[in-house]
Amino acid sequence: MQRPNAAQLTYGSATVVLSTVALLLLSGTTTTLGIAVICTAGLLLGTLVAVTMPVRGRPVNTPVDEEIRVPAQRVGAGADTRIGS
Repeated sequence: MQRPNAAQLTYGSATVVLSTVALLLLSGTTTTLGIAVICTAGLLLGTLVAVTMPVRGRPVNTPVDEEIRVPAQRVGAGADTRIGS
């Protein structure tokens, strides 16, 4: 299984928070067991959303044979070329 991307983590986390708050407000439960069950249900729902969310349609293509180009240093540009400073 591949690692979740940022969108999956964001949607999963938002689903956990919003569904847990909504279920707690709608149920009106005050018992510890009821709150634990609702929190577990919110966590499972958020996990389900994150796992079933479609991943990126196409992978990012990076050229294999292309060399990495690094800019060359400028020769003669700098404080060492000034005279009489």
